[in-house]
Amino acid sequence: MTGNPEIASVERIEADYRIETAVDPEAAVDVMAGEQSSGTFLSVPGETAELKERSAARVEKLELIECDGQPSLPGSARGDGVVRRALVTLSWPLDNIGPSLPNLMATVAGNLFELKQFSGLRITDLRLPWAFADRYSGPKFGIEGTRRLSGVHDRPLIGTIIKPSIGLDVAATADLTRTLCDAGIDFIKDDELQSDGRVCPFDARAEAVLRHVNETAERTARKPMFALNVTGELDEMRRRHDRTLALGGTCIMVSLNAIGLVGLIELAKHSQLPIHAHRNGWGYLSRHPMLGWSYVAWQKIWRLAGADHMHVNGLDNKFCEENESVIRSAKTCLTPIFHEKPCVAMPVFSSGQSAKQAPATFAALNSPDLIYAAGGGIMGHPDGPAAGVASLRQAWQAAMEGTSLTDFAPGRPELAKALGTYSA
Repeated sequence: MTGNPEIASVERIEADYRIETAVDPEAAVDVMAGEQSSGTFLSVPGETAELKERSAARVEKLELIECDGQPSLPGSARGDGVVRRALVTLSWPLDNIGPSLPNLMATVAGNLFELKQFSGLRITDLRLPWAFADRYSGPKFGIEGTRRLSGVHDRPLIGTIIKPSIGLDVAATADLTRTLCDAGIDFIKDDELQSDGRVCPFDARAEAVLRHVNETAERTARKPMFALNVTGELDEMRRRHDRTLALGGTCIMVSLNAIGLVGLIELAKHSQLPIHAHRNGWGYLSRHPMLGWSYVAWQKIWRLAGADHMHVNGLDNKFCEENESVIRSAKTCLTPIFHEKPCVAMPVFSSGQSAKQAPATFAALNSPDLIYAAGGGIMGHPDGPAAGVASLRQAWQAAMEGTSLTDFAPGRPELAKALGTYSA
């Protein structure tokens, strides 16, 4: 294959890790490789040299980067008491598992985190053979399909989340949807907590909100995209997808950590709509810097499985994630996995977003290919939701033209009031 070697497919499955250990790093990594391939804690009958040559994981890289500090996690071997951190790359032959995402997950993230040789272990990146691209569809819609269905081109989609997150009944949810449609919103989504409860059951909610979406399309030739939360058991998700499609909807949403990898794979096979993938629960996979997953690695699996939109948090957000990490996550969603099959997903910025973050977001990402979802940044505007939507569009216009918000605000009262409201 030609082009950028960073996105070319590889002969073997490769995974990068950041490790922490108080024992000899080479010995620790050998245990790591054996645990996730043909080895165990002692030699067993049948573990021949030929079998090892065919099936064992290989240590492709071991680079020591630090030798100080205290162990990050409890329960690890004390070794010589020196805490060492290193960058490691392991590889496996494709024949071990075949092109299977569930078994890939078991291979690169199986019984590694519990090994006593490590007081820290984090997956930082993945590279996969082309066979994975052959087997999995990746995003069916991605950026191009999302833009086509929403009618929004050459700028971010301005979106919001139905709030309060839970507790509104069908009539109140529909009324808020109508308000947002009248405000000129591009994208609306259910909160991840809103599913199929008694107060706001899925079928009634879908019919009510999509009635306003369809009326807006008939009246204005502009059809907002509403991501209905179909999260549930597999048959429920398929049925809710079908109901959304029949009602003229253009997007569905799922909570990835709730439905699991196989849930998304099977839903994506069935789906004729973009899948808005919410990462709620991400913190338990990532918050400790020496444990779990980097989003760079994690999101590749879900993109291959069929996610069209991927949440990445937002700048100056209400959570603990730093801006650099947010931008790195967004950039990786826009980075092809393979040359001939990019599997690119649209990053979704949310969490405390308003007009004020648009310039920094665009400057760092250098792309308008994103969904910019603001709750209070729209609903909390002093002049109402329509002014909130207008302020975000104006802020993004300024950002993409390279003009400061303060210079762009005169003559644009929506942006000016937003700056006074959200910059404090």
